[in-house]
Amino acid sequence: MKLSKLLLIALSISLFASCSSDNDDNDTDEPKGQYENGFFILNEGSSGQGTVSFSSNDFSVFAKDAYIAANPNDKIGKFVQNIFFDGDKAYIIAGGSNVINVVNRYTFKLIAKIETGLANPRYGVVKDGKAYVTNANTYYNFEKPEENPNGNTDDYVAVINLATNTLESKIELNATANRVILEDGKLYITEPLNSNKLLVVDIATKKLETSVEIGYSSDCIEEENGILYILRGPYQQRSEIVKVKLSDKSVSKITFPESLDGASLMDIEDNKIYYTVNSAVYTMALNATAPSTTAIVTSEAGYLYGFAVNDNRIYIADGNFKADGKAYIYNLSGELLKTLTTGVGSNGFYFND
Repeated sequence: MKLSKLLLIALSISLFASCSSDNDDNDTDEPKGQYENGFFILNEGSSGQGTVSFSSNDFSVFAKDAYIAANPNDKIGKFVQNIFFDGDKAYIIAGGSNVINVVNRYTFKLIAKIETGLANPRYGVVKDGKAYVTNANTYYNFEKPEENPNGNTDDYVAVINLATNTLESKIELNATANRVILEDGKLYITEPLNSNKLLVVDIATKKLETSVEIGYSSDCIEEENGILYILRGPYQQRSEIVKVKLSDKSVSKITFPESLDGASLMDIEDNKIYYTVNSAVYTMALNATAPSTTAIVTSEAGYLYGFAVNDNRIYIADGNFKADGKAYIYNLSGELLKTLTTGVGSNGFYFND
């Protein structure tokens, strides 16, 4: 679920989503299950359970709720937020239920549930048999700060042993946390609303190493060629792409014009940056010094809530929270290839080739 640390207002509970998620490589050509060679669409849900939809790459196979189809007697949990992969396993974070569902990524059969040590889990990454999962913990109430004065500083990273599916330790951040990527033994963590910092955590020492000032409302984060690209879309201010060089943590910025205020989601594919503003998609070269203001896609999405670019296709999710959402798939020329009816609050795409 997407969050702001304001009140738990409807629909504010993340941002893959989702920006995007890549699959792990697999070398065997033998079929592994019915959910191979396709993509998952995560549906956050609202007050009820979330769902996960699946489509094959050629659109010939579609399952509106792959999890229930594989596990008819189980519940995935509320506010399904993120999927991360490790080998033949997928880990599905349901932040509203404080649970991570461990499934086979090709059959979606439930293997285990991780249910301890989590408090509003958000996003996860894997390294050497351990998962690192950001936890939003308690929420700060700006209207009644006395109700939880620590809500802006009590987030943490849960370190989970994937051999036993148990909490190993916590990395306290004394800050807010949301999206996370892992590069060269370091976690890089953004928070979309309440912090102007990029957090850097050393997984060897399990400590917050430093923070880098990048500006408020920093959310989607990608890495290419030793540089972090972070999208900012602050309210009533100019949007930006912030670039952080990993070698020395130096910062540079590409500031968008006023016509691109409210940029929300970003992905990088084939040396191009793709970004969204309202229902439109734009692109610029990775080494560009100014953004394009010409949309390559203007989607039918009423509320563009999930976004990815993968293998010459653009994926857009309409985050309808009152009824089933839709996913729109376009080619890079802007031609609509397919529309899929998904679930409530579709928020991200995860590729399972």
